[in-house]
Amino acid sequence: MLKYSIRRLLGMIPMLILISIVVFSLAKLMPGDSLSGEIDPLNTNPEYIAEMREKLGYNDPLPVQYFNWITGFVQGDFGKSTRFKIPVFDLIMEKIPNTLFLGITALVITYIMAFIMGMYSGRRPYTLGDNAIAGFNYIMLAIPSFVAAVFAIYFFAFQLNWFPFAGSVDILAEQGSFEYYLSRMHHVLLPALVLGAMSTASYTQFLRNDIIENSRKDFVRTARAKGTPIKKIYNVHILRNSIIPLVTFLGFDFAALIGGAIITETIFTYPGIGQLFLQSVTTRDYPTLMALTMLLSFLTLLGNLIADILYGVVDPRIRLD
Repeated sequence: MLKYSIRRLLGMIPMLILISIVVFSLAKLMPGDSLSGEIDPLNTNPEYIAEMREKLGYNDPLPVQYFNWITGFVQGDFGKSTRFKIPVFDLIMEKIPNTLFLGITALVITYIMAFIMGMYSGRRPYTLGDNAIAGFNYIMLAIPSFVAAVFAIYFFAFQLNWFPFAGSVDILAEQGSFEYYLSRMHHVLLPALVLGAMSTASYTQFLRNDIIENSRKDFVRTARAKGTPIKKIYNVHILRNSIIPLVTFLGFDFAALIGGAIITETIFTYPGIGQLFLQSVTTRDYPTLMALTMLLSFLTLLGNLIADILYGVVDPRIRLD
């Protein structure tokens, strides 16, 4: 397992190098640069803009710009945000706890909902309850996340006033107090419910279909012939085999939820890296944009590795050599 993990981590290095070249090239192909938005004939001296472009290295050849960027990136220097005027690393460290909190909360909601509905549908296939759950899943698959977010804000925040519609914490809450953490949970629940519910449908169907398939296998017939209670057959024998796909998706899910939070955080005005990513695109904050793209790419590759390792852990028949 350790040798496999080290080999996979080393194999990620050329992939990340290739991704960095693509990210840098796309950033340079975009119109303008991070200083273009600051050009105002009434308030900005064109000589100052030209001086800043020279100072930031925007006039250097592209290979030189890439080399300077990637060497600084490897050393932990992600550059300076042209919009917020602070180091990109500090900016990401400020925003990422909110996104991690949102992603983990959404992931817990996803798995709880998928487990409950998948178990019910798998044990009672083709019943009214199974059809109702399937209908709910199809609706979640069909509705775009931004539409669901807008309806959730209108219904739960404006009409019922159950949740706040923006922010990550009440500005009046004292940091570190019980009210502060309670406010953070209150603010994250609605976007996490939207993000988690949208991801539940496919996992519910995976678990349902696996339970139905495993219930027809020989080991289940043998357990029934021995007089094993039905509840134990489903909760021990069948569930242990059917849970494998959900566990192996865990690595993919985390990276996917962080990526999917871009739209959700923007609509809910939730201050995380998803909202920061969209802001960096609209304001041409290329140092922040490139750093976030590399971060999401790394999380995706790391998620693939975690999924493979979990598959070997939950299924002893799989050997990772």
